[in-house]
Amino acid sequence: MQRSVDDTTLNRAPSVAPAPRAAAGPSAYLVVISGPSFGEMYKLKGDRSVLGRGDTTDIRVLDDGVSREHAAIERDGGKMVLVDLRSTNGTFCNGTRVQRQDLTDGDKISIGATTILRFTYQDQVDEHYQKKLFESALRDGLTSTFNRRYFVDRLQSEIRFSLRHEKTLALLFVDIDYFKKINDEHGHLAGDQVLASVARVMTSTIRAEDVLARYGGEEFAVICREIDADGAVVLGERLRAAVAQQRFEHAGKVIPVTVSVGIAAERKIEDAQAFIAAADAAMYEAKRAGRNRVCVHKSSK
Repeated sequence: MQRSVDDTTLNRAPSVAPAPRAAAGPSAYLVVISGPSFGEMYKLKGDRSVLGRGDTTDIRVLDDGVSREHAAIERDGGKMVLVDLRSTNGTFCNGTRVQRQDLTDGDKISIGATTILRFTYQDQVDEHYQKKLFESALRDGLTSTFNRRYFVDRLQSEIRFSLRHEKTLALLFVDIDYFKKINDEHGHLAGDQVLASVARVMTSTIRAEDVLARYGGEEFAVICREIDADGAVVLGERLRAAVAQQRFEHAGKVIPVTVSVGIAAERKIEDAQAFIAAADAAMYEAKRAGRNRVCVHKSSK
């Protein structure tokens, strides 16, 4: 059965609630100021928060050189303490490698190849505006997916990780079929509605660790770490089917929507732009082959 989407909410990003009133006192946070998760903000809850790339960590850091359980922030009376958890590449506070270090407001914690986190005390109002700044800098306003700027930076980081660990990286380009026709026949408001809805369908379909960005116009990109070409095809087909099965309506009219998906998957990526071009070319091949399908770029290597 096709799912129906309420057309009154699809043409805009989720609304931002008014800033909350300040709490009785500030809480401890980590703010990512450099690295793949730039702009993310984590409230330090409980007596211990573990940082690392493992699935069970409290704060997951997917950066090259980060151990599965790399470091922890622990409460010690009224203090917050940074503790290295025998990480392979070390934990640094304000540029100095440490095993255990009391933290003060503004201290900078470095782990992995590029990740720097600022330790800070903030109240709820500070947290609200920090998150708004993050969203406006890195997110597309209409679809709430990451924007092209973030996509380009993140792809470079993922390529470095792929090369160091000899893992395959997959890139999917997803383009809405006949999008100009949707705008011409139903209006640009309907087009915006379709874009936002397709983005939500894709967000609910990809893995939590995948990166979904609006690359431009009606074209989206998905970065998938440690997925080979076969796995990327499975995901691409899942995305294609999810959109095709979705019921899109505007002003009481049903709008048929499908997507074409192009895939590039490589282990040794020498050039980010060539990698993007390969996924884009595969997407256009899907268009030429009839649309509403998935095509994979054939590597010459």
